[in-house]
Amino acid sequence: MVAGGAPRGLGEPVFDKLDAELAGAVMSLPAAKGMEIGSGFAGTLMTGRTHNDEFAPGPDGRPVTVTNRSGGIQGGISNGADIMLRVAFKPTATIASEQKTVTNANEATVLAARGRHDPCVLPRAVPMVEAMVCLVLADHLLRQQTTQLAPGPASQT
Repeated sequence: MVAGGAPRGLGEPVFDKLDAELAGAVMSLPAAKGMEIGSGFAGTLMTGRTHNDEFAPGPDGRPVTVTNRSGGIQGGISNGADIMLRVAFKPTATIASEQKTVTNANEATVLAARGRHDPCVLPRAVPMVEAMVCLVLADHLLRQQTTQLAPGPASQT
């Protein structure tokens, strides 16, 4: 999934990291088993020099990254590049084939599921991931606006 147009500065460097909150949101989805941002697990096979996103002067006078291996988030904060993430889902466990299991009394039995069960979570996964990412980004946008609008500390007299 790619979330384009996210502004710079969403997230925090320690608590409320943008990547951590995105991970928490998408991992709460049914059947979600893994998530990666940017180069993800492939980045663990790179050297720091290869993985680093170089900065260059941007067209608007603000720096941009030449590559986006960080997936648009560096140090828990969005950098203005596209936020790129992938989520892995497990296959549906409830299938029509008989499967061995146990009863409440711990006795061996066979389960044969009946009724309608989705053979694949994919059709529902995409809009659910998109919705979760939008919710997290909207939350961070509101936090950023609130912080910018909040008055400074009251002067003590």
